[in-house]
Amino acid sequence: MDITFKITDYSDIEILMQLIREFHEIEHLLFDEGKIRSLLEKIMRENSLGRIWLIQDSGDAIAQSTAPTVIGYIVLTFGYSLEFLGRDAFIDELYIREGHRGQGIGTRALQFVQQVCPSLGIQALHLEVDRKNTDAQRLYHKVGFEDHDRYLMTKWIAT
Repeated sequence: MDITFKITDYSDIEILMQLIREFHEIEHLLFDEGKIRSLLEKIMRENSLGRIWLIQDSGDAIAQSTAPTVIGYIVLTFGYSLEFLGRDAFIDELYIREGHRGQGIGTRALQFVQQVCPSLGIQALHLEVDRKNTDAQRLYHKVGFEDHDRYLMTKWIAT
């Protein structure tokens, strides 16, 4: 398996929409197609907001001279923090299709993002995981993420 990471552009929006819909269904997250599409386009247009990569398996593509198979995506969004000494980032979404899980792809995706962070001026990298998702927690601990024994709390702001 030859895993590659492709920075997305506007031509990738339809496959991203499909992947995001799958992820949001599994995680029971709100999926508003119009809003999600608009947000994707904004991140692609404004590099100061973040980056989005497709996770691809190029293994069969190389042997058969075909396009790589898209097996997931990862969204990195940027922030700024006094506590974390400057620019920080949040892995907003990481999704790998079910048939490709458990093969080390999540580990490789997280390592890839960690390698990219210094070139983006990122001082700290954050992510969120459901308290019941122990498989994901093990993966995140394995690649160096630490639990700060804090709650991520959210208040939606009406706009």
